[in-house]
Parts: sequence; C-alpha cells; structure tokens
Amino acid sequence: MDIRADTGGDGRAPKPLWAIALAGLAPFPAAALTYLYGPDGTKAAALSVLLTWSAVMLGFLGGVRWGLESGRAEPRWTRLALSAVSPIAGWALLFAREAVAIPWLLGGFMAAFILQWLYDHSAPDVPARYPRLMTALTLGACVSLAMAMEQALKL
Repeated sequence: MDIRADTGGDGRAPKPLWAIALAGLAPFPAAALTYLYGPDGTKAAALSVLLTWSAVMLGFLGGVRWGLESGRAEPRWTRLALSAVSPIAGWALLFAREAVAIPWLLGGFMAAFILQWLYDHSAPDVPARYPRLMTALTLGACVSLAMAMEQALKL
C-alpha cells in the first residue's frame, strides 16, 4: 500500500490540515507562556494544562498511528502494539505527577514526543506530508515543554 501516491507525493499538507494541526498545538505555547509570565495565581493551572495536554496529544498521536496501520489490508501487529506506547507513556507521566519532580515530568514528556517523532519518521507507508507535519508539531510541543522546564528549574 503506497499512501504517498494518494497525497500527490510532494509532502505538502492542505491548508485546512495545517490550520487544525496548529489549533491543536496552540495549548502548548499558551500554557507554557502563562506558566512563565502569567500572574502567580495562574501558574499552577497553566502547568496542569501543559501536562494534561501533553498526555492527550500523545494519546492522539498513538491513535493516528493505530489508524494508519489498521487501515492496511493486513495490519502489522507490532506496529499496532507500538502505537499504544505513547498513550501509555503520557498516562504514566500524568499519573506520576505527585511522585515525580516537575522538571522530570516535563523532560519525560519531551522524550516521549521525540521518541514518537522518531517512530513516525521510521514508519513506512505514511502520507508524504506526515513527517513534515509531525516535525513542526513536535518542535512546537517540545519548545513549549522546554520553556516550562527552564522555569520549573528556577523555582
């Protein structure tokens, strides 16, 4: 199955896809900037939004991988199983919030996003636009998490 042929093969995503993807990315910088520069009364809530949205998006990315693989005539069970790793990692990191220092949680989420990005870039049979789209979104999430980590290390 060659999905690349279905997209024109040039790697360009349609503008509505970019708009929706960027809307999904928006909570990352919004929460990170509020955590860094917002009034003291908003910092805890902003951090909660950042951690929760990270877990939600890791679940979403795993679902995307599951959907791409399950659409094949003969899905590969290893790829289906691996698509569950990022949602489980997101849940585990969120669950560990009370027991693990905030900088470690933020670093864990960054690592999970980077590993998901590496997995997505090694995956065969994905639309040509997928790697470019995932690079932009992973970069936005990780920069936001890194900004929050830098702030958390100062506290």
